[in-house]
Amino acid sequence: MTFKPAKWPRKLRSAEWYSGSTKDVIYHRGWMKNQGYPDDLFDGRPVIGILNTWSDMTPCNGHLRELAEKVKAGIWEAGGFPLEVPVFSASENTFRPTAMMFRNLAALSIEEQIRGQPMDGCVLMVGCDKTTPSLLMAAASCDLPSIVVTGGPMLNGWFQGERVGAGTHLWRFSEAVKAGEMTQEEFLSAESAVTRSSGTCNTMGTASSMASMAEALGMALSGNAAIPAVDSRRRVMAQLSGRRIVQMVKDDLKPSDVLTRAAFENAIRCNGAVGGSTNTVVHMLAIAGRVGIDITLDDWDRCGRDIATILNLQPSGKYLMEEFFYAGGLPVVLKRLAEAGKLHKDALTVSGETVWDEIKDAVNGNEDVILPIDKPLTEKGGIAVLKGNLAPKGAILKPSAASAHLMQHRGRAVVFEDIDDYKAKINDDALDIDETCIMVLKNCGPKGYPGMAEVGNMGLPPKVLKKGITDMIRISDARMSGTAYGTVILHTSPEAAAGGPLAVVQSGDMIEVDVENRRLHLDISDAELAERLSNWQPSHETAASGYAWLHQAHVEGADTGADLDFLKGCRGAPVGKDSH
Repeated sequence: MTFKPAKWPRKLRSAEWYSGSTKDVIYHRGWMKNQGYPDDLFDGRPVIGILNTWSDMTPCNGHLRELAEKVKAGIWEAGGFPLEVPVFSASENTFRPTAMMFRNLAALSIEEQIRGQPMDGCVLMVGCDKTTPSLLMAAASCDLPSIVVTGGPMLNGWFQGERVGAGTHLWRFSEAVKAGEMTQEEFLSAESAVTRSSGTCNTMGTASSMASMAEALGMALSGNAAIPAVDSRRRVMAQLSGRRIVQMVKDDLKPSDVLTRAAFENAIRCNGAVGGSTNTVVHMLAIAGRVGIDITLDDWDRCGRDIATILNLQPSGKYLMEEFFYAGGLPVVLKRLAEAGKLHKDALTVSGETVWDEIKDAVNGNEDVILPIDKPLTEKGGIAVLKGNLAPKGAILKPSAASAHLMQHRGRAVVFEDIDDYKAKINDDALDIDETCIMVLKNCGPKGYPGMAEVGNMGLPPKVLKKGITDMIRISDARMSGTAYGTVILHTSPEAAAGGPLAVVQSGDMIEVDVENRRLHLDISDAELAERLSNWQPSHETAASGYAWLHQAHVEGADTGADLDFLKGCRGAPVGKDSH
């Protein structure tokens, strides 16, 4: 694909605010000058909004204020006018009930900030899990030239001579304490070792997965995803991205030029190759919905089904993001996909070049980190989409993080009506459960929790853990952290709170799971299922007002991205009439 730049100079969008001598222009320009900007900055320079998700309460993004200065330097160098704009920052670490509930609110508010302010182009400064999709959703809705700059992963964690991954080892150590294999004091002493520098999770959790998705989509410069947060090369990447966005404005290179069906198919295959988070599914569906590309769960299964996981990275493998960067990062993975005929090589990127132009010279620096295609970590690592009478619209599972012996299984359901019911029962030795059972959690989907919290990777009962069992099948309409692992079936759609079949599963029912044949079946007759559904009454808590009410009233299912129904599609960023 060859991109043909628009003619330059052309009238900038920001000129509606800043160019000329009318009363309205003087009003806008005059107030900006109180910060000491000289006259010539307002006459013909593209205004670049640096949309910064820095926040002291978003620790993954806590270093983005300093990184923004390098972006500004690049914009100045290229002849642009950088203006930093703080935007809604949904932290996975601090937001309750779950950051996912606020992804759509962030996307809505940021979209209106882009549309309502004099920006000609945008730099999307992201890191923590929900900040990347929310800014990409907003940018796709407005369709102004935009480029992603991620904050990067933290350095490797080490504890007692072992690599420890942020998130992943939280789950492992917590289970070890319950199993009596680790003391609470050891668990506490590991805390600082796990998260020892600025940056996002150093595993292939959702933050690193979404950074990889941004690069695979072509919305970030090649090599952006894996550079550690504290590495000087992260700052170089930020400065180069600042330079690049100015040229993108001149060329009128927009998200709709980059976010094509081919780009999404590349990203889906990339997600399988790196063992990416299950959360990427719901986020990528939402981004596609904003730009108007019809990507479905069936596309995820079709594109990812035969993709081998070749990145030996936690939680699926051994290493952490630091080693991934040293081995060559995502360009090496994309090159291997291309050489295997699994990549649309002519897909356009924000560089103005094709993805193949960007990756063709990539060199693998460590064959134990980025494995050969014929010696993968998992032969079929793409997200598996299961369907059946328990999930008519689909449910997903991450094979690279699951246990092979559970990929085909029939077990007795042990049902938890909601997360509070689970917490009340799971540690009771009287709970009728063993390792052959299937744990079922209801009312934790987009409407039910509300917000679809990361509670799908339910901890196993202590009496099972003490037998040395480390995995059981778990089914829910919830999500799980990208740093988590196990045979966990998620995003079951329709969700229980919307009256999906999950809502009427009873303890003692038999459930069949067949990942190879993509089957998820509740072993009761059609007539009994229909009767149960006809008698079902919602039991989840509903909000009476505020954003929670808006969210519950308008959120769609996980199978289409869990976006708000009135935000689908690209609405553009027209310049509105000035009210002054």
